Amino acid sequence: MRLPELKTIKNMRKQMGINQTELAKAAGVSQSLIARLEAGRVDPSYQKVKKIFLALENVGSGRIPKAKDIMSKHVATIRSNLSVKDAAKLMKNKKISQLPVVDDGVVVGSVSEKTLIDKVAQGLNFDNLALVPIKDLMDEAFPQIDENSSISVVSTLLEYNAAVLVTSKGKINGVVTKADLLKLV
Repeated sequence: MRLPELKTIKNMRKQMGINQTELAKAAGVSQSLIARLEAGRVDPSYQKVKKIFLALENVGSGRIPKAKDIMSKHVATIRSNLSVKDAAKLMKNKKISQLPVVDDGVVVGSVSEKTLIDKVAQGLNFDNLALVPIKDLMDEAFPQIDENSSISVVSTLLEYNAAVLVTSKGKINGVVTKADLLKLV
């Protein structure tokens, strides 16, 4: 089990509507440890952090947000045979910075503003780049998770990916980006 960032403890606790004393009791640690941890003044042992996160899961079962609670349900996608110009226009119109690439209902890759900017930074003229099909420069597909996946799973995946797709039976139901994590604050 990979633990989420320590800074999420306070937000998770507040989201569940419990105070530091209640969390400390549920985790079998002192309230002062919770207070110091939330203030960033202590570097606790792995075992104590694990107890705290397990307590948060147990105390808040049913109340801990899941991927489905923060995902954006309207997911713009693009086909791999369309051009970079089409992708850039769609991202601009939708005010998003990345797109899943989907062909015949199957996620085959992704494209992001970062990818396009990197290509221009490498010296590729944007006029030439605009005509390139997405399939020629797309990145790997975004990871896909179930809608009931925990926020800790989502946040871990977002450390390494621009977005996470929320799927059910191979169908995209939503997308979670780093901006969506701000809904928890």
